[in-house]
Formats: sequence, C-alpha cells, structure tokens
Amino acid sequence: MWSPFKVLVFALVAACSFTPVHVLEFCTDRDCPSHDNTASNSQLSPNTFRSRWNISVSNLIQDLDRFRVSCKKLIEAFPIDVVDGNFARSVKNCIFSKSIPTPLKGQLRLAAASKEVIEGILDLDVAVTQSDDFLHYASGGRLPPGSIPLAHRYGGYQFGYWAGQLGDGRAHSLGQYTNRKGEVWELQLKGSGKTPYSRSGDGRAVIRSSVREFLCSEAMHFLGVPTSRAASLIVSDEPVTRDQFYDGNVKTERGAVVLRLARSWFRIGSLEILSQSGEIDLLRKLLIFVIDEHFPSISSDDPDKYLVFYSTVVNETAHLIAQWMSIGFAHGVCNTDNFSLLSITIDYGPFGFMESYSPNFVPNTSDDEGRYSIGAQADVGLFNLQKLLVALSPVLSKQQESKAEHILNGYVDIYHKRIHQLFKAKLGLLEEEEDDGYLIAFLLKMMEDTQSDFTMAFRQLSEVSAQRLQDRDFTQLWALEDLSSHKLFPDWLSVYQLRLIRQQNDSDLDRQQRMRNVNPRYVLRNWMVESAISKAEMNDFSEVELLHHILSFPFVTQVTAEEAGYASRPPVWAKRLKVSCSS
Repeated sequence: MWSPFKVLVFALVAACSFTPVHVLEFCTDRDCPSHDNTASNSQLSPNTFRSRWNISVSNLIQDLDRFRVSCKKLIEAFPIDVVDGNFARSVKNCIFSKSIPTPLKGQLRLAAASKEVIEGILDLDVAVTQSDDFLHYASGGRLPPGSIPLAHRYGGYQFGYWAGQLGDGRAHSLGQYTNRKGEVWELQLKGSGKTPYSRSGDGRAVIRSSVREFLCSEAMHFLGVPTSRAASLIVSDEPVTRDQFYDGNVKTERGAVVLRLARSWFRIGSLEILSQSGEIDLLRKLLIFVIDEHFPSISSDDPDKYLVFYSTVVNETAHLIAQWMSIGFAHGVCNTDNFSLLSITIDYGPFGFMESYSPNFVPNTSDDEGRYSIGAQADVGLFNLQKLLVALSPVLSKQQESKAEHILNGYVDIYHKRIHQLFKAKLGLLEEEEDDGYLIAFLLKMMEDTQSDFTMAFRQLSEVSAQRLQDRDFTQLWALEDLSSHKLFPDWLSVYQLRLIRQQNDSDLDRQQRMRNVNPRYVLRNWMVESAISKAEMNDFSEVELLHHILSFPFVTQVTAEEAGYASRPPVWAKRLKVSCSS
C-alpha cells in the first residue's frame, strides 16, 4: 500500500480538539470534577456521585414504561427485508431486517452503568438501573415501548479484501430516542442474539469483549475523541463457547450485552453493499437520508451534495485518525465496515493503547501482517476513503468523480496539518515556527529508540517544571528517566527549552496547565482492563467500576488511580497479553 506517512508517522488530523478540562491537578474520588459518569451498582449510595448537568431528579424518567423509542423514521425511509426470522441468509433490496433479540439465559447482573449517559443523554434517573425491568430492557429480554428491533445490512473490505455481505450479526437497533435537548440517539444492543447476518456466529458477545467495549467507548469520550457511547453492561450465566485465539483451544465463557448508542450506526460498508449489489436507487435513498439527518450544512437541493458529503467525510476521517494517533490509540480492525460515515469511533474489538512507543504496535494478534498497526492507520484511512469513493461512483458524474479524486488527494495534507497541531499542543508549543515538525519528530525517534512509554512521557513533560527540565531532575518520573537515557536527549532538550523561552507572555505554569489538558495521565491499557475482566468473570465488578470512574477524568491525577498503579510502569506480565478478533 502506498504510504505517505512512513517518514514521520506520528508527527504527521479531528474536527474537534481535546476538550479542555480546567480542574484541580490532584483529587480524591469525591473531589473530582462533577462531570462524572461513574458506573452504578447496588453497593453505591445514590449520593456518591454528582451529575454533570445538575439535573433535578424530579425531571428525570423514573418509570421505564414511560421511556419510549421510535423506529418510525427508519422504517418509513427504507424498504425492510421481506423475509422474517433470524436465520442466516443473503439479503437483498433493503437496509434493515426485522430481528427480535434473544434474551440472555440465567441470572442477570448489572456490571456497569454510565451515569452520564443514563441521565445526560437518556433522561433516566440512574436509580432505574437497579431495577429488574432495566436488566431486561438493557439485555434484550424486553423491548422498550415503541421499539421494532432492526438489524442493519452492510458489507465491507476486511483486511483489504471484499467480504461481501456482513451486517449486524449480534446487534439489534432498538430505535431512536429524542432527549430533552433535542438530540436524537439510536440505541443498540450488542451481544443480543442471532440476526439474518450472523452467518455461522451465535449472535452473542462474552464478558471479556463487552467489558472492553463499555470501558473504552466511555474512556474515548472523556479523552475528547468522537465515539459511540455505552449506557450499561449486563452479564449473565449463559454459557458461550469461544476459541479466543483461533488455536483450537475452545473455552466456555459467559454471555453479556452492552447497551450502546450513537447518533447513527451507518458506516462506509452501508453504502458499499448497495453499490456492489447494483441497488443504486436504494444507494441514493440512503445517501439522501444520511445527508438530511446528519449533515445539515449540505443542502438537499445542491446538485453537488454527494460531492460535498464525500469531502466532509474525507476531512473528518483524517481528523479522527489523527486524534487516535495523538493519544496512542490503535483501533485494531480498521475494516470499511467499522468506519463510521459520521467519523466517530465505533465497534471496539481488539483495540489497544500503545505503551512503549512504536509505529509497528499491533494490538490485534489476529492481524498477522500488521495491516492495522498504529503507524498504518492513516494509510488505512486513505484506503477506506478510496473504497467509499468507489461506492459513490454510481451516483457521481464523471466531472464530480474527478473532483472527488482531487478531494481524496487532499487527505494527506489534512492529516499532516492536524497531527502537527495536536502534537504541538502536546508539547505546549504556541504559534508556529519552522522547526516545530523537526522538534516533534526528534522526540518521537528518541522515544522509539528508548522504548519510552508514549502516554507517560508526554504527561510527565507536562508535569515537570522548567527548572527541573533544566536540571534534568526526573526523580520519580519513570518515563522521562527512560527517555533521557538517549544520547541525544540533551540536544533535544536544549532545542525544546529555547523554543519555550521564545513564547512571549507564556508562564511555565500556563504551559504545564495547557499540556496537562491534552496529555492524559490515564488511558485504558490492556493490563488494566484484563485485571478488571478477570474479576468481572467472577462477578466482582469493582475494578470495572473503578476504571470507569477514573477514566472519566483522564487528565486529572487521582488518589485511587495512583494507588492502583494506573500511572506506574506497566507490570512485566502485561507484555504477554494478547487480544484477538474473537469476542
């Protein structure tokens, strides 16, 4: 694959920059800022956590029978699969199939719930999560009023090859919910049983993958990255067999369901399946729907509306991947069916946050060729956008197609510009100087040579004073100690310090605060989530809850997080962890 990014992989772009968090530098659980979406379970007092919006409990829905969704808009907009039933089949001439979730068997338990999502998006009193009704609604055992559950038909390129029909093989869309702020969110259950798109799968998800999905989607939100959200995680006693590493070692795990939501679950593969199948009228209908619903700046009367839509997706996809790179996040399975048309992060599978800096970091042990290594994500984004253009070509004129190719050629510059901005912010640099790109690249090369921790090296640079930098006093700053072992570190440090000195009217405290606002202290490292999973499989959800709370404030130093070692050098056993596509 052509790679314009190899020379400067990380010093290489996100419609939104990191959300500023102007808060205390150090806090206890209770002292942390109030925009907290911590998981709730029966062990928590209702007063333990505070809502971000200070919503009066009397204004929240306390009876789940009053909570309604609607499938009307989707069902009226598109033809529905004429065949009923959840058996696997080839589906044509539709966008959705009606599909009823399969209730989980055995005792159900609430493993986690996002207070921010439950109260701030769904307008529910978080206390309802403690009810049996919620367990059934959030796991597929009972449908909320207004729901006509649907499974979405899509296709996709998987690991570079056209895979044909894919679709929601274990997910059911319950409907759209319009909240008090006028926002429309599509609710979806993941792990809720077979659909017509399950192929040979059982339609289930297991505790292992569901904990990862719940925690990471919420963690990414608080890191300021566009993402789907997670409302709850329900676990069961239902046995589910999985060959986790595809090595013939089949194990029995337990089923789980995540209630997740997004403004839309349409993806590049949603358009590809229609274009590949020659369903061009339906392709136009879906495009017009997506544009009208989610791209209000594009006029439906504009003869170039598809072209403007494509330009927007190219721009925002470049932005999204740049944000992934700036926090060291590797998606793991960047297939076209996992790339949202709204440029949000969806479908959390074998993801990973890079620890020791390496452009070759591959989080997915199923990815033998390293196609989706962290350093290749920008290339993969380009590949996926090329495939999106192919899908759009039947509705574009020759002139529009030529313009679209020109737009695609601009992807590299968009990405370079944004990644440069993000890494400048990570280093606290203001304005623009000619050698800023060199300063960033120099640092990253030293990090690679010394295998320095990506997250903590940047974080500790934001915590250390100018005087300590000058003295090279890195006591108790383990990542900077590693980095400073490089023979060229003194040279880089001199250039960096001179660059900071030239920033007029910028105090050292201001520089540190800016950097702390964009360099997280805590990310969801695989060893952390593995520890939480091991406990969750024994019905101990305390660490899931702890991680959820801590990752809601990733830029703030927290007592419990420090005690748990979440900002310490990763344990030796962390290097042996493997994550695969199996879930």
